[in-house]
Amino acid sequence: MNIGNVSEQSGLPAKTIRYYEDIGLVQPSRRENGYRDFAVQDLHKLAFLGRARSLGFSIDECRTLLSLYEDRERSSADVKAIAQSHLARVDQKIEELQALSATLRDLVVRCHGDDRPDCPIMDDLTRSDLRRREIIPLEQPSEHW
Repeated sequence: MNIGNVSEQSGLPAKTIRYYEDIGLVQPSRRENGYRDFAVQDLHKLAFLGRARSLGFSIDECRTLLSLYEDRERSSADVKAIAQSHLARVDQKIEELQALSATLRDLVVRCHGDDRPDCPIMDDLTRSDLRRREIIPLEQPSEHW
């Protein structure tokens, strides 16, 4: 199969497939004319990589998962450990995003959204993290802002 066929069947852009080849995740054979010739197994690997990436696994994790995919003697415990580690990072990111959402929601609720210049959102954005920690006293914005 050529790269166009594999791209269509795997759902991955040709550019991504070329990148995966460049970093050694897939290694299609070459025809006499130099064109890539993907085997069915390459297609399966690319579909596997596409799904793993859609779940947020890093390239390094995908490399490890792919080596486990190819190893029929693998231990499912190894696969589970990688997935658990990734899940912990996803859960942490969700917590961070929920905290961010709560902060933004509070700012939006506190802003009157009228013709007055007073705005809690702007007040919050103009205070640096250092000022929030009261390390540097809050000053009025300078005239050249």
